[in-house]
This record gives sequence, C-alpha cells and structure tokens, in this order.
Amino acid sequence: MPNTYTQIHIQTVFAVQNRLCLIDNGWRDRLYQYIISIIQNNGHKVLAIGGVSDHIHILFGFRPTESLSHLMQEVKRDSSAWINTNHLVRGKFSWQEGYGAFSYSKSQIPRVCNYIETQEEHHRKRTFTEEYIDFLEKFGIEYDKRYIFEPVE
Repeated sequence: MPNTYTQIHIQTVFAVQNRLCLIDNGWRDRLYQYIISIIQNNGHKVLAIGGVSDHIHILFGFRPTESLSHLMQEVKRDSSAWINTNHLVRGKFSWQEGYGAFSYSKSQIPRVCNYIETQEEHHRKRTFTEEYIDFLEKFGIEYDKRYIFEPVE
C-alpha cells in the first residue's frame, strides 16, 4: 500500500520538577503556544492544551513518523529552554522526568478536550496526584507508588 493512514489521539500529562507551582498565568498562554509550535513542527496536530501552575495536559493527533518518547523529550527540553532563556522563573526551570500518555478514540475527543480546557476548575476539587492515579488505574497501567509524587502542601 503506497500510503499510511492513521488516527491516533494521545493525551500526555507532565509536571514541573518537584511539582513546584511555577507556571504563571501571566505567561502560561505563551508557553502553550510555544509547545503547540514544537508539536506542529514535528507534523502532529494539537487538539487541546491546558493545565495549572504545576502540570500540563496536551491532546494531539499523533503521526507515527517519530516515537512518542522522542516528541515528549523535545517538547520538555525546548519548552524548559524557552522558559529559562526568557527568565520567566527564578532559578532554573525543568520538567519532571517521565510523563503519562493515554490514547483515545475519535468519539472521546470532545470530552477530553473539554476536560483539558477546564483544568483550573477541575483542580479546585481534585489534586494532581489524585487525577494522575485515576488515569493510571482507569487505563489499567501498573505503576510503582514510589514514583508518584506526593501532593504539594
């Protein structure tokens, strides 16, 4: 077959190193635009991006022309460099190692987009740790509790 046709929708979730609340409302939208450009420059299509001061969710149409781990490495490396170059935080900004990645069918996209776009409201009721463990359990992903961050007090 001469062409490759895919429909792969991935939501990734990743947090600021040590779950520090460093993503400021004053520059959050610029960060999102920068991350969107990284993903689009790699041939993927961002469907939703959102988060709060300590983590980000991104839903995108993923093309199998590169590995997900390579894309996430690039997103986190380049966005950290952008934050540091623009001196948007005191000290050095970095993302935590690792990320969550979850796949969805086309029929689930509107619900997931809404969920991502309403993160601030959602996190008034639930912590990031509760949310992340819920994702892992709903998707049947085995995890080691030692590597799940404790809530920030």
